[in-house]
Amino acid sequence: MDTGEPGDSRESGDVHAEQFGVKRIREAYRRGMYNGETPDFPLSYDELREAAFERMSENAKAYVHGGAGTEETFERNKDFSRWRIVPRMLRGVADRDLSVNVLGTEHEYPLMVTPLGVQTLLHEEGETATARACEELNVPFVLSSLSSTPLEEVAETLGDTPKWFQFYWSSDREVAASFLDRAEAADYDAIVVTVDAPTLGWRERLLERGYYPFLEGEGMANYFSDPAFRESLDAPPEEDAQAAVDHFLEVFGDASLTWDDLEFVFDRTDLPVVIKGVLHPEDAKTAVEYGADGIQVSTHGGRQVDGSISAVEALPEVADAVGDRTAVLFDSGIRRGEDAFKAMGLGADAVMIGRPFAYGLAHSGEAGVRNVLENTLSQFDLTMGLAGIDEAKSIGSEAIRDERTL
Repeated sequence: MDTGEPGDSRESGDVHAEQFGVKRIREAYRRGMYNGETPDFPLSYDELREAAFERMSENAKAYVHGGAGTEETFERNKDFSRWRIVPRMLRGVADRDLSVNVLGTEHEYPLMVTPLGVQTLLHEEGETATARACEELNVPFVLSSLSSTPLEEVAETLGDTPKWFQFYWSSDREVAASFLDRAEAADYDAIVVTVDAPTLGWRERLLERGYYPFLEGEGMANYFSDPAFRESLDAPPEEDAQAAVDHFLEVFGDASLTWDDLEFVFDRTDLPVVIKGVLHPEDAKTAVEYGADGIQVSTHGGRQVDGSISAVEALPEVADAVGDRTAVLFDSGIRRGEDAFKAMGLGADAVMIGRPFAYGLAHSGEAGVRNVLENTLSQFDLTMGLAGIDEAKSIGSEAIRDERTL
């Protein structure tokens, strides 16, 4: 819940990170019992989404909520119930360590913010508000190529907070190269190559409205500010925005790409490379063979292939196939800290959160994102302790049971 004072929810030096959850709930109970105050920020995901919807335009709701086609995969992504946590007792969990090591870097928490484009659809400050919340809590942020704020400005806001750049591969190789160069120059820590969107998905909520934000120039900050993209235009975007948008639509994405094309990325950047959108263990093995430093198991939030396997269904086999050779990241369907715990038990080294932070942003900007992150981390911390585990790094398959084995 928002306490009204910046930093009040994580006072420097007074509580270790391993006590994150206990501090959070004690604060809530004290405010309720002593001050008669109840949380002014929704605690459950469903309540947060409904409250956010009241503050969002119909176009924004269509863009963020739901997925491709009948939304079968979108709905199944959220179902982690097949896997059950197996608590262990008297394990000495007073000093819990939530840190994890990802791509050779120690992260304070196993939670990251997944890439989401056009965040100004949700709040006027867009990615800047999200980045400030991440910087305050030291939660890593992955910036979308389709951001409303140039990648250099977001990097400056994040400071030393871990930051990755999500790379949509333009069919214009000069633009693609420029994006990679800019990310490295702006001190991003990794490149996330999204491979599950070689073409647009059938998203009925957007199609029914005839709405595609990029046609209005939304989410174009990285393109409109890119020297290679601008060089390819007859007039700069400030003078002819429609022509710039039309050119973007011509060069965005490349359905002709194959695994061999990854050489272009590895040759262009010295940053670690994560391949995002992998659901099949053989694809994960291939990515590692080509040099990937990480694999991100993802269904693009259920927004691409309707009826596909869900991310959590795919995770165990992918982790078994490559987890001892590369980092395994996970997104699509995380709604609470318990989901994050289960994903780590199934083989993820860290997880990324999407729609919950988006609704937090729509609800109350930076404060809303901060509340979502703090609540999710609190749930994760408490779940870890109650399951008898004192180090996030040690969460493994022994903490999880498949209901089919019960």
